[in-house]
Amino acid sequence: MNRTLQWKLIAGFVLVFLAGALTGGFVAGVLARHFFFGPPHPGMVAERMREHLRNELKLTPEQLTKISPIIDKTGAQLEQIQMETGRRVHETFAEAHREMSPNLTDEQRARLEKMRQRHRRWMHHIHGPEALAPEPHLP
Repeated sequence: MNRTLQWKLIAGFVLVFLAGALTGGFVAGVLARHFFFGPPHPGMVAERMREHLRNELKLTPEQLTKISPIIDKTGAQLEQIQMETGRRVHETFAEAHREMSPNLTDEQRARLEKMRQRHRRWMHHIHGPEALAPEPHLP
């Protein structure tokens, strides 16, 4: 095998390896973003709690059946708390922006509005349109 062919083979293997690494990194990033930052699916909290308790406590199927209604109720309550907390955080920021606005220049208000819109686009992308309540514009 001559030197030119040898270098071509090495370059080809390196390129295939890099393409695989980039593809794997991209797929892992998309899945991680969805898993960690995606919207919670109804019942997901309860299901995770059920699996955690089943594994940690070594629950029998009968025990799991008996405590499942408690887990479902607790999961629903926790999901409600999470939604309410997110809404309160959003309202707190909106109020802070309204209070700050009179003390800002026109250019600063425009920048603040761009920040708000960028955040809303990100939230829309992560949580979907139903997660965003209509929001009044700054004065």
